[in-house]
Amino acid sequence: MPLALPPATSVSPNHTTTKTKHVAVFSSDQVAYKPSPVVDLSSLQDASRVLHEQLVKDSQIIPDLGELLLAGGASSASYSVFPDDYRVPFQKRRLVGIPEALFQYYNTTNVTSHMGLLPEIERVWISIDHKLFLWDYIEGQDISSFVDQPDVITSVAVTKPKPGVFVDEITSVMVICTPVSILLVGLSAASIVGPNNRGRKEIKMYATDMSISSDVEMSSVAGSHDGRIFMCGTRDGCLYELHYQQSESWFGKRVQLINHSLGGVQSLFPRFTTSKHEDRILSVVFDMNRKCLYTLTAKNSISVYQLGGEKTLHHVQTMSNLYKAAQDKAPSSPALAPSHFQVVSLHVVDPGESRTGVQLIGVTMNGVRLYFSASTYGFSHVPSANLGESLRPLQLTHVRLPPSNLYHPDELSHPYRPATSYNSARGVPAPAPSRPFVMSGIENSCYVDGLMVSAQPGDAEGTDFLLCIAPDLTRIGALGQVQTPQHQYPATSQPSIYGAPYASSGTQRPPLVEYATLLAIPGRTWAMASVPRLPPAPSASPSPSTINELASQFSEPPRQFMILTNVGLTFLVKRRAMDYLRAVVEEVLSEGAVQPIIEFRDSFGRDQTCAMLLGLACGNTFSDTGDQSTVGTLYTPSPDIANIAKQAFYDFGERPIWTERVTYGTSEASGNAIFSGRREGFAIYFARLARPIWKDKITKPGSLGLHELNLPEHLLATIQKNMYMLREFLEKNPHLFHSTPGDPAALRSPAGHEQEAWKAEQNSVAQLLSLLTRAIEAISFVLLLNDYRLGELIARCDLDTQKRITCMTYEDLITTQNGLNVSRALVNVVIDQQIGQQISVDTISEVLQQRCGSFCSADDVMLYKARENVRKAVESRNPAERQNWLGESLRLFGKGARVLEFDKIREVCTEYQQLGYAKGAVELPLYCALALDPDGIGLEYWLTGCPPNDDRSEFAKKRSNCYQLVLESLNSFEEKASQSSSQSAASAESPETVRDHAFELAFTSEDEMFHSTLYDWLIEKGHTDDLLAMRPMFLEAHLRREPATVSKFQLLWQFYVKDGQPLRAAEVLAVLAESRNFDLSLDIRLECLILAVGNAKSHPVTANGRHETAIAFLADLEEKLDVAQVQLEIYNTLLPHINDPGEDGKKIRHLGKHLMTMSELYQSYAEPFDLPVMKLLILHVSEHRDDHLVRSIWDRIFEDALEKDTDPETNADHLVANVVPLGKRFYPSEYAFPLRHIASSLMRFSLKHLARLPKGWTPRVLVQCGVPYSEVWEVLREMYESHIPPFNQQKSVQAISSDIAVLLRDWVEEAKRPQSSVVRRELPVGRIDAGIGQYLSELDASSADTKIIYEGIRRELRRNW
Repeated sequence: MPLALPPATSVSPNHTTTKTKHVAVFSSDQVAYKPSPVVDLSSLQDASRVLHEQLVKDSQIIPDLGELLLAGGASSASYSVFPDDYRVPFQKRRLVGIPEALFQYYNTTNVTSHMGLLPEIERVWISIDHKLFLWDYIEGQDISSFVDQPDVITSVAVTKPKPGVFVDEITSVMVICTPVSILLVGLSAASIVGPNNRGRKEIKMYATDMSISSDVEMSSVAGSHDGRIFMCGTRDGCLYELHYQQSESWFGKRVQLINHSLGGVQSLFPRFTTSKHEDRILSVVFDMNRKCLYTLTAKNSISVYQLGGEKTLHHVQTMSNLYKAAQDKAPSSPALAPSHFQVVSLHVVDPGESRTGVQLIGVTMNGVRLYFSASTYGFSHVPSANLGESLRPLQLTHVRLPPSNLYHPDELSHPYRPATSYNSARGVPAPAPSRPFVMSGIENSCYVDGLMVSAQPGDAEGTDFLLCIAPDLTRIGALGQVQTPQHQYPATSQPSIYGAPYASSGTQRPPLVEYATLLAIPGRTWAMASVPRLPPAPSASPSPSTINELASQFSEPPRQFMILTNVGLTFLVKRRAMDYLRAVVEEVLSEGAVQPIIEFRDSFGRDQTCAMLLGLACGNTFSDTGDQSTVGTLYTPSPDIANIAKQAFYDFGERPIWTERVTYGTSEASGNAIFSGRREGFAIYFARLARPIWKDKITKPGSLGLHELNLPEHLLATIQKNMYMLREFLEKNPHLFHSTPGDPAALRSPAGHEQEAWKAEQNSVAQLLSLLTRAIEAISFVLLLNDYRLGELIARCDLDTQKRITCMTYEDLITTQNGLNVSRALVNVVIDQQIGQQISVDTISEVLQQRCGSFCSADDVMLYKARENVRKAVESRNPAERQNWLGESLRLFGKGARVLEFDKIREVCTEYQQLGYAKGAVELPLYCALALDPDGIGLEYWLTGCPPNDDRSEFAKKRSNCYQLVLESLNSFEEKASQSSSQSAASAESPETVRDHAFELAFTSEDEMFHSTLYDWLIEKGHTDDLLAMRPMFLEAHLRREPATVSKFQLLWQFYVKDGQPLRAAEVLAVLAESRNFDLSLDIRLECLILAVGNAKSHPVTANGRHETAIAFLADLEEKLDVAQVQLEIYNTLLPHINDPGEDGKKIRHLGKHLMTMSELYQSYAEPFDLPVMKLLILHVSEHRDDHLVRSIWDRIFEDALEKDTDPETNADHLVANVVPLGKRFYPSEYAFPLRHIASSLMRFSLKHLARLPKGWTPRVLVQCGVPYSEVWEVLREMYESHIPPFNQQKSVQAISSDIAVLLRDWVEEAKRPQSSVVRRELPVGRIDAGIGQYLSELDASSADTKIIYEGIRRELRRNW
């Protein structure tokens, strides 16, 4: 509980208690320094939420394949077919001819030649008899050969190697099939940069000595994820596996050919092998994701196998009667006829394409696509126990019919030109094809991510037709298109589906609609494949559908297909929405036709169009559909294209709108802005650029226990490049997000609402721009850290920072406080590393500020330079130069104090201590204390007494931590001074001088909270006398502040004594004596009261005009002192019983701890413990008159003194021993020493034992008690004349007369004695003489002795007086 201290007053003119001011550690120009702007996290987080919303939208606007098929029912045939190539889904990019060098090997007419594609190693394989050539189609003419075997080569494939079989350099295994053998060749493929900065693969072949003879020619080789190799026999149609291992063993050869069609499967499905030639397997396809195998037979049966243990394969199911199943799905369709229902190829659907389980596509010779999905009903087989998760059986779920009225390639206007002229009536449906082409003899097909390319012989010799199919996103996507009364483009087969584009307002998913076109290519097709591209890094961001190229076109290269013919290799490139857009922009530029770009906007919606226009205008590394190997080179549009795109971006973007909401029943209104297409386009484009990294972790565990970058450097660099182009474009064109004067739409809306809408839009754009800049810098920061060995940097951070870094995403790094803290910690580690290598900080700090300024602020740079100055000071031998370096470091540290972490402050202070720099070691932590609590919140919390559960305590704690550093510095300097030699002369840098300077600086601080901490520390170290001698400015306030302590009170009263305020010292001592907050002994409390009384008596009469108050206070103190002394006596009386068990011992212990009142002492101790003497003392001190009570106490004392069965003389001695001390103590107090009652009791005892006690015993006892002779004579005279028994008996009267005679004789003798206490002249001679006359006249004749005494007294009186 708080102590009731007297109110504080001024200590002296020089020591006034004032409100704390912030300490002026540095000069005014330093304190006035404005720190670099703080990263606005709330703004960045608002912008980040916008990005997240766009990422979520991208994951929803385009349905996945399974949803589209589900919406179309059992079958569908909806296509968008155009008469020109403006929207042709694919474009022939280039034709690479077969190298001339190969034709020299066709030297006879009898050669047997085969060819195929090996996209995994970027090669075309061509066999001429037994010779194998690998043609590098990237370089165009580079050929490598393999001629180390004698047989005609019929088939070549590349598979993954089995783990642990080959050396690490071998990354692939080439399987070479001949009619009589199978051979394995090891391959290593290393990526290198070729001419024109194009990446290519360099191939090396390794002989494996692995081959096996076979009496069956093999084809359709398929490799599994773990290196197993499957194939089918061309003659027997069986499924084979080529098994190989590192070395031969007891249980198996090094290379084996296993026929799975005659193996364990036979017993489960005897139908399968009853006749070798009944239904041959034509092709084998492996599903890498689901780890299963599909086979296709000549009679349209599809079988599914699941991989078992080594050399084993488990048959899951066989689907036959597919024609009937397809007819059930699409009855009476002319495309389904037995004559051309032949499945020619199978294609695996990636799990990412379909959440509903579409797994496999079968393509028939006339272009019908059969979609197979995993069953949802409870069918299961029972595989062996070691299979793990079982496959669900497949079923035909959808039939996709081919387009029936394709335009013949000859009818397409200006084939191969990206942009074409349009007739004026764009809204009029295009004419139907004059000779519609129907697919009927497809031989090859290729499928990836919803894109399908199929080849069949054309209608002209030496030409093949390619059916190119791709999803029409404008028809299946919820892109926010404007609903129009009629569609612009004709739909074939099922035109009723296209009443209007699918708009975002609808809730029903649309069916699948696809672009379809025919392209002609020279030559006959041997093989086709998609061009491999680096798989996108798995991202934690919301994933868009695989077919949603709108979301990926600015962060991935376009899909490409290779078609190998006997003429060469044709590359087809998928034309994305932004490729269409560039074509219509070029048409605006070349022909001034604006209708196409308006139609594009209507098809893709305002916001999506604005996003693509922005990407086109500012440039993007993926904008160009050029060679994929040069992707990453920034595509910059021509100024004319960019200007048209920029103008269209502004015009199509419209303006923001303010929507007002009025709450019913109130006059209050609120609203929100509907942003323009420009802002939405910016947000969409930005989100798509950031998506590959935004939600992903920065690091992942790497080798040697160190972390490494989670995403590849090239990906980060590409994203940064595109973001930088976007920011540069927006900075050059700030007007894009402002309204134009005279805008008619703006004039129609209320001015206030218009202003609110623009204000909200510009605020949102500013936030996004801020986030964009920070994202660019964040990537620079991460790449820079990687250059400095990111894993080692992280390992040098503290454990908490390491934990946070390893869990941190790019979004966290860019937008959170954790990100700020982690980035600062990493920068500090980098700088430490540089300083440790004696490298100047300027170099790295300049790089940091240029490339990632928000991750290395001006404050940070100042701190780094300050630390470098400290390093220079350490190295300097010149004292003056060292002081200059240290002074400059202190100045810089002061400027950057706001961002200086506590551990760094401690580190710097330690360095200052070691260098003996008192100014820095004291002033820096004091300034940091203020910088960490700039608004004085912590000081305010401290001044209010540090209430619990208060958020302000955090700031107070920061200040206290800094103060502790000052104390550590002072302690360090003091220890050094005490250890230094006493003989050394006091120089400018001697330890004694440094220590004195440090204490001087500490005491000149004006930070009251620091002073309080300093005083506590000094008191704890026993420097109280020094403190009292100095009497610093905040000492009185500190000693009076809660929490109160005994040492504070002891110092405070001494402080007042030294300051000439004894009355205030007495007040403090009184409070301390009476305080129940401290465990003080009774002796100490009594001492405090004694000191208080002494100080109160020292108070001058005129001081402060408080004389009357001081007198009252002194009287009160003296009274309390009396009570305390009684208490101490009671306590000492009871002390032998202090350890008694039970309540008594507890009460006695309590008595020794706190001051009590007289009432408490009497009622709680004197009475219960039956202490008659203490009762008398209490009555005496309290001046309480109670005759009955005091007589009863004395009666008890007499009773206790007298012992039964003891002679009178002994009892008389007991009485004397008890009564005389009390008499000496209490007489003349009538409250504690009732004289007449005591005299009466003594006389009664004397009368009772007359014969045994000497005459005059009673008066002599009273005189020993200190009672004057006159008083005793008066009391005895009253008894003599009394008529109260027993004094009324003659015997008693004569006895009393004898006692009076002895008393008077003693009195006279005492008066005669020199230096007597009885003044001679004050002896009442006349009264005595008269009294003797009376006593003699009444004396009994038998009392001769008494008569002699009386007569003797008379003679003495007459002789001497």
